[in-house]
Amino acid sequence: MRLSILDQSIAIAGRPHAASIRETLDLAVHAEQLGYQRFWLAEHHNHATIVGTAPEILMAAIAARTNRIRIGSAGVMLPHYSAFKVAEQFRVLDSLAPGRIDLGVGRAPGSDGRTAFALNPNANEAAEHFPAQVRDLQCWVTGKPLPEGHPFRTVHAYPAGDTAPDIWVLGSSDYGAQVAAHFGLPYCFAHFITDGRGTERALEIYRQHFQPSEVCPAPRATICVWALTAATEEAAFDAFWSRAKWKILRDQGIWGPLESPEVARAFDYSTEQRRRLDPLKQASYVGAAADVHRRLADLAKSLQLDELVVLTWAHDPVVRRRSYELLIQQGM
Repeated sequence: MRLSILDQSIAIAGRPHAASIRETLDLAVHAEQLGYQRFWLAEHHNHATIVGTAPEILMAAIAARTNRIRIGSAGVMLPHYSAFKVAEQFRVLDSLAPGRIDLGVGRAPGSDGRTAFALNPNANEAAEHFPAQVRDLQCWVTGKPLPEGHPFRTVHAYPAGDTAPDIWVLGSSDYGAQVAAHFGLPYCFAHFITDGRGTERALEIYRQHFQPSEVCPAPRATICVWALTAATEEAAFDAFWSRAKWKILRDQGIWGPLESPEVARAFDYSTEQRRRLDPLKQASYVGAAADVHRRLADLAKSLQLDELVVLTWAHDPVVRRRSYELLIQQGM
């Protein structure tokens, strides 16, 4: 089972946001040294927890610091933007890291409705044209001509090159699976967003309706899972307090930076909030490295996947880096 990483540049209580961005760059270099397959970067906007707002910029910085690992967006929320401009950005990225760029795209806003409007006043209308955007993006990224009669058929995205980014469709519903299947593109389901709900159905739809393409002759799918490991189960669950409190408050519409386990543990939880803690822990991929790796491998096998993308949060960047170290060592 191959392992990859999704990073969101999480805001940490008591530290400036710039530290989160620099930690993302450091983690990418570390991930390459550890042997991870790819390093993906999220796009969120107006989010008090997730400060990774421009994956294409972080990708350029990571490309300058790495040599082997694939670098990708997970993803560019395409309705916010011109598909042509996105193609130009990723053609430049492919020039910086030839054959190592993944262009993950999604339809969701990655934000609230007001923020989506601030990004693109026509965002709602653009979302309806997502499949057409994906079609155009494929042509511009690969250098193939747009369909006959297309108004931009003579427009080309430069710089040209011998390689091209791999386009992935990302999603947390059946819709993305259908789009990926229609165009014959790789697909990634956001298992961590839905807590696993809908994962099997989305993959089934993708595989059943997949139409082979030149870039992807057979279905190619993965999922992104939230996981946290440590040398012992006790240490892992201690670090997990930060994420647990965040999830409980998030469900009440309260967003903020990730707090330390000590602060999270000492919080004055209501009876209902405390009732949620144990089920939350039991449902999470948290624990000693060997156990978490086994559970992830079982999940991948049950879903017929040969790769998983792992997302890990921790208040202490050392704890997070160690989690990724321990996890991949289990598969060596």
